[in-house]
Amino acid sequence: MSLEIRREFNAEERRWDMVLTGEVDISNAAQLRGELNKMLEEKAAPATIDIKDLSYIDSTGLGVIIGAYERMKEHGYAMKMVNPAKNVEKLLKITSLDRIFL
Repeated sequence: MSLEIRREFNAEERRWDMVLTGEVDISNAAQLRGELNKMLEEKAAPATIDIKDLSYIDSTGLGVIIGAYERMKEHGYAMKMVNPAKNVEKLLKITSLDRIFL
C-alpha cells in the first residue's frame, strides 16, 4: 500500500496539521521526511499528525518521525500524533514513543 500525505497550516491554531493515510515503510519514508522538512522550512510552528488512517509504520518510518520531532524540538516547537489505529498505538506503546507523541 502507498502513503498519502496531506498537510496544511492552520492559521487559526498557528500549527501544522498533517494527515497520514496508508503505510509508512522503507519504500516511502523519504517522502514523509521531505514533507516534514518542508513544513519546518515553510513555517516553523508546532505540528499535529493525524494517524487514524495509518495502517502500518515500520522502524524506518518511526526513525523519520523521531528525527522530525528532534528538529522541531530544537526550534522550540512540539509535535504530536493523534487518533492512532489500535495496531499503531500498540507499536508506539511497545517502543515507549507513546510518552512522547500521544
